[in-house]
Amino acid sequence: MLAQLRHPPGGRDARIMLLAQLLDRTGTGVWGASCVLFFTFVTGLDGRQLGLLLGAAGVAGIAGSPLAGHLADRFPVRTLLIGCHLLRLGTIGALLVFTRFEVLVLVVAVTSLGDRAAKMLEMLFATRTAGEQRGTYQALSRSVANAGYALGAGLAAIGLAVGTRGAYQVLILGNALSFLAAAALVWRTRERSGGRRGAAPAAGSVGEAAGSEATAAGTGDASGSSGTAGAGGGGRVAVAGRSAPASPWRDRGYLRFVLLDIPLCLDDSILGVGLPLWLIGRTDAPHAVVPAFLFVNTVLVVALQMTVSARVRTPRQAAGAARLYGLTLFASCTLIALTPAHGAWAASIALLAAAMLVTAAELLRSVSSWELAVSLAPREARASYLGVAGMSQSVQKSAGPVLLTGVVMTAGPAGWLVLGAAVAGVAVVQRRSALGRLVALEAAEAAGANAETAGATPAGGRTRTGIDPAPVS
Repeated sequence: MLAQLRHPPGGRDARIMLLAQLLDRTGTGVWGASCVLFFTFVTGLDGRQLGLLLGAAGVAGIAGSPLAGHLADRFPVRTLLIGCHLLRLGTIGALLVFTRFEVLVLVVAVTSLGDRAAKMLEMLFATRTAGEQRGTYQALSRSVANAGYALGAGLAAIGLAVGTRGAYQVLILGNALSFLAAAALVWRTRERSGGRRGAAPAAGSVGEAAGSEATAAGTGDASGSSGTAGAGGGGRVAVAGRSAPASPWRDRGYLRFVLLDIPLCLDDSILGVGLPLWLIGRTDAPHAVVPAFLFVNTVLVVALQMTVSARVRTPRQAAGAARLYGLTLFASCTLIALTPAHGAWAASIALLAAAMLVTAAELLRSVSSWELAVSLAPREARASYLGVAGMSQSVQKSAGPVLLTGVVMTAGPAGWLVLGAAVAGVAVVQRRSALGRLVALEAAEAAGANAETAGATPAGGRTRTGIDPAPVS
């Protein structure tokens, strides 16, 4: 991994972006570990207000990805990402000044929107910079991000140990400065073209310029009856004699992928909400085990993400990894359901093992969801499509904790078994749906290439077999 970090896919720009992500996630780790205590002990919010605050952040985050994708079709990704960092710099800094609840809700909501938008733009940056090696870049990105979160949590622990208002303000200032440093680093990268509508792909733009014409023709409407793209609607629409990228909101095949991807992100809520609450409320395991869940998760992601990503390099392998994700999460849910209520050692070991399985599922999900989101999207409208795909994690972050606390944990062990079985079933459906769309996209691309070849034949000419060429509509 160290060698890959020195020479990542995408070269200089990739190294700069990974460093920017490290600083960004370090600041985010500082804030994530201290925000609840800050709002409780410094600003004096009660439990109801804190819940509304975090709920508003979750809802705003859902809009961040599609908004960023929409704008990335029209403006440079580099400029937008710098804007997201500076936006969060301003909102986090506002926490040092404002204490009214109404203002805090707005500040936290805008911060969450900027956070989700920045993550989507980083994803789009990777598709343009790393090209076909985007899986390797994603693995490096996740390893760097987890290292940043861990470093940030460690720095936050120092401030929390001091516990004064000034200490909390220093932590907030540190998070704000991380955004400023990240923006300065992104400014040093070069803008990659090939994603904005109406912009010609730049020569040498990895993974974007090559094959764009074939993809455009291959994903077009084969029948011409509706004006909507074939292969699940993921192509182009004829407008006034020219073609324009189709909207992901009208692409039922891609929307189906995004909808199915929401429950395939539940590992996040299980690790952060389900396991801790189950340990506290249903077992005799010591509460000191709860931080170990995050520690195990961080260490395993940093150590194994590159290995897992190396085994999932193609869209079909990514579809298979989605099914394996379902089976792994089902195993973890089964282990949680079977965790003994009494016996501190037995419960601790069982839940730590479950945390390891949840982390294994996360490793699979990170590469399968990433690869499929890119591969199932038409190249010429990839920015807007990835923006819609990014909604799955945001929706899960809002709905997942409610599902676990309001339904699964209320039902007890049976709730965990039903959840695991349901996710495994969704994973099987996701695999079949993704493979079907991939086959359709490949067939449409081949048909488009054949149409171009046939169109190049001189009018009135004959093929080598002596048969008049079929007309091309």
